[in-house]
Amino acid sequence: MSLKLGVPSKGRLMDKTFDWFGQRGIELGRAGSEREYAGYVQGIDNIELVLLSAGEIPRELAAGRIHLGVTGTDLVHDKLGQWDRTVAELAGLGFGQADLVLAVPRCWVDVNTLDDLDAAAAAFRITHGFRLRIATKYHRLVREFLRENGVADYQLVDSQGATEGTVKNETAEAIADITSTGDTLRANHLKILEDGLILRSQATLFRARKAPMDDADRKTLKTLLKQLELD
Repeated sequence: MSLKLGVPSKGRLMDKTFDWFGQRGIELGRAGSEREYAGYVQGIDNIELVLLSAGEIPRELAAGRIHLGVTGTDLVHDKLGQWDRTVAELAGLGFGQADLVLAVPRCWVDVNTLDDLDAAAAAFRITHGFRLRIATKYHRLVREFLRENGVADYQLVDSQGATEGTVKNETAEAIADITSTGDTLRANHLKILEDGLILRSQATLFRARKAPMDDADRKTLKTLLKQLELD
């Protein structure tokens, strides 16, 4: 066997992950063309690099098909119920920072907090005959956040495209989405609720709790964590 490390397969997250490991003496890279999903690891033995989409990595960790994985905190928290029983968070990597936030139209001058949103949602249903729609990709996180904060009269609308545009397109009244600067929200005339921060996210190294390991894998993991200064 070998220890399997899953990292994002393309883009800035892949490049930054390669840089982060490289700065610690472990070289990661693609093997072959940009279209191939094969990789290599140099600087430590018995580790296999697995290139996956960031969204696939939580599932592969939970299933125990990879031992370690780099992906966003938001993806792990949203895709895995009781995530901390399935994976262990080893380290934030210091890049890919973004906040999952709840935002409403800027013209809603009387809606600035979750309590305001709760009142507006109740009034919206009476007026329009259906629940206020919140567009998001992060159903689990948003649902749990709203339940904990007493907001009940809403419905989640799935958004896999440009979530910020759903209000302008009249397919939702509010949104919950990831933002790093807030510029796109402002450009779409949206404002973040004062208490609307759902989760702070960044690229994070996780370990699968249930991935099978033999003695050689355990030794490799110990050596890796020591080299990464995480032991």
